[in-house]
Amino acid sequence: MTVMEEDLDLVFAALADSTRRAILTRLTEGEATVSQLAEPFAMSQQAVSKHLKVLERAHLISRTRSAQSRPCRLDADQLEEAVGWIEGHRRIWAERHDRLAEHLATLPEETS
Repeated sequence: MTVMEEDLDLVFAALADSTRRAILTRLTEGEATVSQLAEPFAMSQQAVSKHLKVLERAHLISRTRSAQSRPCRLDADQLEEAVGWIEGHRRIWAERHDRLAEHLATLPEETS
């Protein structure tokens, strides 16, 4: 398995959870602390921190140190890699679908 494949595995595993997707959505608005990210969820800051570690391991977020807090920020590079992978496979299947449609159009129609 290549490094890129391993990275994609981490990204897709991280995106498989709705809480982590919601955290990423919140981070599109700008940096946030763990307590800010935990506000909309019925879970502890510790549970949110575990989600953040998964996102950080997948390189979807990064944390900086600012005084006592460690604000999180979205890192979209890995998302772009995942989108590129999905788009490449979407194109392959669209081309196959088009070829199948062209082939089916050449077949004689059956009469009942």
